Amino acid sequence: MFKQKDLPQFPKLEKEKARKLFIRGLQNANAGKLAAALAYTGHFKSLFVFDKKEKAEIKKIRDEELHHRHRIRVMLAEMGAKPRLSREILMACIGGTIGFLCLFGGWFIPMYGAGQLESTNIFEYEVAARLAHSAGQNLYVDELLAFGELEWDHEVYFRKKTESHFLARWVPLWQSPDPKPTIRNLYESWAKN
Repeated sequence: MFKQKDLPQFPKLEKEKARKLFIRGLQNANAGKLAAALAYTGHFKSLFVFDKKEKAEIKKIRDEELHHRHRIRVMLAEMGAKPRLSREILMACIGGTIGFLCLFGGWFIPMYGAGQLESTNIFEYEVAARLAHSAGQNLYVDELLAFGELEWDHEVYFRKKTESHFLARWVPLWQSPDPKPTIRNLYESWAKN
């Protein structure tokens, strides 16, 4: 598929090719949201009882991922497509394994991993919005951009948590995303051309 460095010159695709890529991207995102939800469930369950605020914050992020998954499934159905079972099984195994390992992996690793993944999700929703536009599915564009903005919020949350840990001095962080308004600004500038 496309990489983040490709975003500035992201091509406008022929409608049918864009539609196929858009459906494939939604199928991947749907399965990815399942993995995220399972991982976050393990993550918030691994936190100590006295971390009630942090548990609630991780659970809220998990619930937002589940809401995205629900909406993506609706989009797929409206386009006459379904989730890919093989991808769902693979991502359920990955998410379940990560969630289980959170019980033993300490605090830093789940925070770091979640932040890095949320960072890539921002870009994936930008791509999805562009594919939706190219596929003539403009009714989904605003919602996909909003999903990207929420992923941006998630990335900030996990970045701050990761930076607060003493290991952050020795472990390089992932690249910071551009400011939040950039998500819509880049899309709008691309859509005008």
